[in-house]
Amino acid sequence: MVSLNHTIVHARDTEATARFLTEVLGLPPHRRLGHFVVVQIGEVSFDLIQTDAAISSRHFAFLVSEAEFDAIFQRVKDREIPFWADPFRKHSGDVNQWDDGRGVYFDDPNGHLLEVITRPYGSGGLDAKRPNPLLTR
Repeated sequence: MVSLNHTIVHARDTEATARFLTEVLGLPPHRRLGHFVVVQIGEVSFDLIQTDAAISSRHFAFLVSEAEFDAIFQRVKDREIPFWADPFRKHSGDVNQWDDGRGVYFDDPNGHLLEVITRPYGSGGLDAKRPNPLLTR
């Protein structure tokens, strides 16, 4: 069985990024592993590595329960982090309801786009009240 174990994520300040991720997403505290700052997200870890070079924005999506979504979204709002209903940042201050779940996008301190969803893409199918727009293209 193949599974993703870790991914290396570039950050300006690894400690600050780790605190942001663990606090906003409600994760266990981060740890150091050599020159990495490691944030454990389920079975996969974000191995943060510090850089002064330009950072190319990446997109990371997290599947969460409804209760976890509520808690994360409240922390996003409490921190006054801008958020969007879509990855193109056109629907500011809104939450999507694709696949009859909920989803929201926001940036981490390095410009990586984080997404929190309660239903996997396409899981509602075309019979959902609000099908994922990827299914209707």
